[in-house]
Amino acid sequence: MTVLHTDRGDFESIIEGPEDGPLVLLLHGFPELNVSWHNQIPALVAAGYRVLAPNQRGYAGSVKDGSYATADLAADAVSMIDAMGADKAVVVGHDWGGGAAWTVAHLFPERVDRLIIMNCPPPAVLSHELMTNPSQMLKSWYMFFFQIPGIPEKFVVKHMPSAIVGGSYNRSVWNDENLAPYREAFATPADARGPVNWYRGALRHPLAARKLPPIALPILIIWGQQDQFIGLEAISPQSLRRAIAYGNEPKIVLIEQAGHFVQNEAPEQVNTAMLNWLGPAQSRAL
Repeated sequence: MTVLHTDRGDFESIIEGPEDGPLVLLLHGFPELNVSWHNQIPALVAAGYRVLAPNQRGYAGSVKDGSYATADLAADAVSMIDAMGADKAVVVGHDWGGGAAWTVAHLFPERVDRLIIMNCPPPAVLSHELMTNPSQMLKSWYMFFFQIPGIPEKFVVKHMPSAIVGGSYNRSVWNDENLAPYREAFATPADARGPVNWYRGALRHPLAARKLPPIALPILIIWGQQDQFIGLEAISPQSLRRAIAYGNEPKIVLIEQAGHFVQNEAPEQVNTAMLNWLGPAQSRAL
């Protein structure tokens, strides 16, 4: 692990790949860590990319104070691109990392080469689904529970790392060795406070209250179809129109035998989808 110093704080990070390679920024979700990308990093490096995978704000080894509003978490991502000395990056996000990635593309499109999202709808779509879709509201019950002070942190500690296994469709990918970092990182309520704050920041400072410019960048969406937390209707063409510019059709890759933690549950399919879409690093000179 390396500590990446930025103007918005320090972030414990995995940095690998050739220094002159195009930058790929990997943003993990909840309740995860940068090691959730351990299957993707070698594949990207082998293709010639420079990879940055941080533990995001509030997570193990990284800055914990400051704002958890989604727009500010997106600003964190831009500060990381700056700290790497890059003008822009391929921005990849899963779960809440996807929420930050979508927001970077909305607010800082000039800093994004391409956008890759895994099992996370755009924030405007998620807000709409929560308000209008009873099925999604039921699936997302914990988002509202996490607004309570104190108690959610204890709940997360009690259910980690079993929550990751239970939230997966392909549970055979998990074992004591690859779950150990999560057990250590969520050992106390203080450890869980930052990750839970992502939910508080999102609901207390909703992006839906802002008029965001539609995204006109190239987009790849990779989706584990057995996701028990987010319905597939969240990435229907009519839903995505709430965030994506007219005529900008994202490429969508559905992975049938995977659930929410798709990059862990179906790593080879995810890697193939990413690299087929991106192409070799030399074709992405930034």
